[in-house]
Amino acid sequence: MGPLSAPPCTQRLTWKGFLLTASLLNFWNPPASAQVMIEAQPPKISEGKDVLLFVHNLPQNLSGYIWYRGQATDIYHYIASYVVDNDIIIYGPAYTERKTVYSNASLLIQNVTREDAGSYTLHIIKRGDETTGVTGHFTVTLYQKPPKPYITINNLNPRQNKDVLAFTCEPQSENYTYRWWLNGQSLPVSPRVKRPIENSILILPSVMKNETGAYQCEIRDRYGGIHGDPVTLNALYGPDLPSIYPSFAHYRSGENLYLSCFTDSNPPAEYSWTINGKFQQSGQKLFISQITTKHSGLYACSVRNSATGRRNSKSMRVKVSAPSGTGHLPGINPF
Repeated sequence: MGPLSAPPCTQRLTWKGFLLTASLLNFWNPPASAQVMIEAQPPKISEGKDVLLFVHNLPQNLSGYIWYRGQATDIYHYIASYVVDNDIIIYGPAYTERKTVYSNASLLIQNVTREDAGSYTLHIIKRGDETTGVTGHFTVTLYQKPPKPYITINNLNPRQNKDVLAFTCEPQSENYTYRWWLNGQSLPVSPRVKRPIENSILILPSVMKNETGAYQCEIRDRYGGIHGDPVTLNALYGPDLPSIYPSFAHYRSGENLYLSCFTDSNPPAEYSWTINGKFQQSGQKLFISQITTKHSGLYACSVRNSATGRRNSKSMRVKVSAPSGTGHLPGINPF
């Protein structure tokens, strides 16, 4: 047999959501500077996966070894033996196709079940008929995995700088710790984020627009964690102070005037235009063809968010020169 090469796991199943934890206790009676040890790899497994009982510090004068199921070393518990000189493996009554023995004395158990729990005894045979026993107790503990968490929230559409927001990660338990995520990034600890009750509650004292996004909570125990489905927070904000484009404010009589207004708002803002305080039209864009000197004045874009109840506005002064004027810059048509 060549070097140890454990085959990959052929099944990745979890029995009814239970996790099986493997631990190994080693017993070695004769004192030695380098004791033979058996290590479970990995030390924690799920039913349906593989575990390797790896043997450390084998003696140099090894003649062979025998694996037994349990602590009894009779024929009924005999799994398999390996003979070094002939490089052969002899299988016994306790052998199953899920078990593989290697020339380095390690034992692979594939597709682990609860019936695989218990003791495994390794007998090492040295040349000169010396036999030394090493017993590994392979304990499988039944463990209930945490449930998939879910988030409850007091307000899915909070208003910026007005509403206090509280996320709760369910179920709550003293046996779990909790972690919060926003748009796939772990939330940092900050003075604005309060996390009482073992982090199962996330409180935002006043929602900011940059806190809009997909929130997830994670339940963790000593074996790992599980994420819940994301909950999207739609923070209502704005409108911010609008901007008017182009900013150029000098036109010649007979030119066309195009102005656009933009603001950041959720939901989108409603737009309206006034000239010298008089309503002109609704919408984000203002167009006046063949303007005259009578169109000179104060142009204002007003924005309103009906959800937040907030309003904002931006104004600019437009000057229209007569055709015979000098020193006037031409108007700009951005469209």
